[in-house]
Amino acid sequence: MSRRLVLATRNEHKVHELRQILGSLVTDLDLEIIGAGDVEGAPEVAETEVTFLGNARLKAVALAEATGLPALADDSGLAVEVLGGSPGVFSARWSGSAAGPGATRAEVDRANLHLLLEQLGDVPDEHRAAAFVCAAVLAMPDGRVHGVEGRVEGRLARAPEGHHGFGYDPVFVPTGQQRTLAEHTDEEKNAISHRGRAFRALEPVLRKLLGG
Repeated sequence: MSRRLVLATRNEHKVHELRQILGSLVTDLDLEIIGAGDVEGAPEVAETEVTFLGNARLKAVALAEATGLPALADDSGLAVEVLGGSPGVFSARWSGSAAGPGATRAEVDRANLHLLLEQLGDVPDEHRAAAFVCAAVLAMPDGRVHGVEGRVEGRLARAPEGHHGFGYDPVFVPTGQQRTLAEHTDEEKNAISHRGRAFRALEPVLRKLLGG
């Protein structure tokens, strides 16, 4: 029987992405990765902390306690140097209510992206440095908690390019690259992204705690 690991998201894109990133782990441990929407009683957790790691821990611990399953959560965002590290933990809601009531995730993403580019309109290319940051936390039902962080440096383009990915991917160009993350395939993105780095850093812990 497969072991189950529940991811603190109802976003199927993120569940699919994690399955790809941890592909060898899934195979080796006969692991089934599911989303919070697939588990009865999975809570909706407000992200009230001021750090990525704090928010990821909140979600992972709450989900593990509610479901009795090992739970994995992440919190990630964009840190823009000239904006003092913002939008940071507010990346997903940077534009506030600009997208309008009942807006879809895609519409909110577009509003966030539009506002960010508007704020950086007069910023010269040499000052458009940014980083994508991801904190990933594993919480076990017995109370053990492990957290890591992944980070990728880059710069912000002046206009969106590419149709892969989501969020700020269309304007983020990783250091040493000429394409935005949205111009990379899923496999290419996972190899260099902040989420890929964070989850791979957590893989030895996952193997140790879930492999028994």
